[in-house]
Amino acid sequence: MTTRRMTVSQALVEFLANQWTVDRAADGTEIRERTVPGMFGIFGHGNVAGVGQALKQCNAENPELMPYYQARNEQAMVHQAVGYARMHRRRGTYASAASVGPGATNLLTGAALATTNRLPALLLPSDTFATRVADPVLQQLEQPHDIGLTVNDAFRPVSKFFDRVQRPEQLFSIALAAMRVLTDPAETGAVTIALPEDVQAEAFDVPVEFLQPREWRIRRPRPERDALALAVEAIRAAKRPFIVAGGGVLYSDAEQQLREFVEATGIPVGSSQAGGGVLDWDHPQYLGGVGATGTLAANRLAAEADLIIGIGTRYSDFTTASRTAFQNPDVRFVNINVASFDAYKHGTQIPVIADAREALLDLHTALSDLRVEADYAERVASEKAQWDGIVDEAFRPSGLALPGQPEIIGAVQQASAPEDVIVQAAGSLPGDLHKLWRVRDPLGYHVEYAYSCMGYEIAGGLGAKRGLLADGDDRDVIVMVGDGSYLMLNSELVTAVAEGIKIIVILIQNHGYASIGHLSETVGSERFGTWYREYDERARNFQGDRVLPVDLAMNARSYGMDVIEVEPGADAIDELRAAIAQAKASDRATFIHINSDPLIYAPDGAGWWDVPVPQVSTLESTQRARAEYEQQVAAQKPLLG
Repeated sequence: MTTRRMTVSQALVEFLANQWTVDRAADGTEIRERTVPGMFGIFGHGNVAGVGQALKQCNAENPELMPYYQARNEQAMVHQAVGYARMHRRRGTYASAASVGPGATNLLTGAALATTNRLPALLLPSDTFATRVADPVLQQLEQPHDIGLTVNDAFRPVSKFFDRVQRPEQLFSIALAAMRVLTDPAETGAVTIALPEDVQAEAFDVPVEFLQPREWRIRRPRPERDALALAVEAIRAAKRPFIVAGGGVLYSDAEQQLREFVEATGIPVGSSQAGGGVLDWDHPQYLGGVGATGTLAANRLAAEADLIIGIGTRYSDFTTASRTAFQNPDVRFVNINVASFDAYKHGTQIPVIADAREALLDLHTALSDLRVEADYAERVASEKAQWDGIVDEAFRPSGLALPGQPEIIGAVQQASAPEDVIVQAAGSLPGDLHKLWRVRDPLGYHVEYAYSCMGYEIAGGLGAKRGLLADGDDRDVIVMVGDGSYLMLNSELVTAVAEGIKIIVILIQNHGYASIGHLSETVGSERFGTWYREYDERARNFQGDRVLPVDLAMNARSYGMDVIEVEPGADAIDELRAAIAQAKASDRATFIHINSDPLIYAPDGAGWWDVPVPQVSTLESTQRARAEYEQQVAAQKPLLG
């Protein structure tokens, strides 16, 4: 057996550089791409002589083999990997290498986000000495009850795969197992390989075979015959069927099959946040988002549906409106999902464990003669037309000096191109975008709303842009972010400037947490702690009138961004549209700052979200909120199946 003398880090880097994902597109063409096309890394004493040296050596010998990219925050590295994976429909992702201690634990939020979103990300946190010869080393956690415990054990509950390379020979089985999970459509998420700092630099004999190109084919299982038959029977018997389409439709590259199926049958569709883009906004069968942040049209029909056909959705509480969305007492569920965990949700007796594209093809064949009744088709058209009119009105400029968020979204919509990608994650924007944004491209909507991580937006937008550029696609990525989320993690603007990656960041200045402020009102907490105000020593709170003198436009300018400031005034919306046009015409990353009125809300979509209100309180506002909560919770169904 031919071998090469290498360190563990050198072997891992070269191994990752030779892994390939193979898939078949909807049109039958084969797709073959690098599973891990590059690596982010922030170096410290835990990895500078291990992974850091391996990347330097690789760069010196073959710069194209495993490109290295800087980041400014370890959490943001994972966010970039997730944004990339979304644009590549889970066929590829980046690796993120961090040092020991705080560098490693900074990855944890990103790991949880990747796993919750069912999107692949490879994490390489460094670990303390396997030999323990120098215990305790700098940044090492010590627990007297378990000396072998390290901070990296915290990755176990947030990873789909976790292992630690304690001896060089373990790398072979660990690396192969990690790749299996990264490319598994049912089990993917955060894949974590902990690398003790001494083992990283240890040399061993590596079989050349381990370093050769290896292909990982995406599984696309077809439905089992009996499960398909039960699904077909249920759909035929339904009078008011309704499809809930999730991210699995996009990851399966199945939007064409969904479109053909609903055009043939007339069955209406509502999408989860991850499913945004499954159909264009103006498709006759598409009613927009469904659930707590959904449209009035989708929620009305979902409430009356006697059959819910879930395709590639994990049925989060927002998608089900905390189990109040589906009010028909006889409602049944056909759940199509490549993951059995999601297919069996809500106690369904008709789980179809299959790839979304393959399942839709088989359903279309079996139901080629099916068409919803005429009165139901008319209802779908009527509800859609009514909601479209409501959105038109929400987008209409008001002439206010401080426009509301719906107006701002409308201006961005009008100024953007159909193929542009909108990126968002947290605050009030996800809800407003789910209702209002008119998606015009399968990849045009990326709202990370499984973990809804404040601070995801800029890093995720960078990752999305990297993913597009890797495919030779130079469409614009537009990041919309509120000031609260921006303050959580804005440092990756430096990364955009350093690499010349063009993204357009639109900062909506609310002077506080707009989303939680509104929620605070609904639960009777009167926006306590949600405004950005100077501390009132007498009242001992931040509820006064003295707005913080924070200049976020100047902050972005200090990072090297091109900055356009939209001043308050009657022409603010026109100026915003002009600013977006200017940013689109530029080849540089651009930051657009606009002030808004956070008390102007999007139209109501009749969705509800279960946030418990205290049963007892001395505050009248909380007492009123509790009474309203009890009315809402009465419609909740603990069991849906």
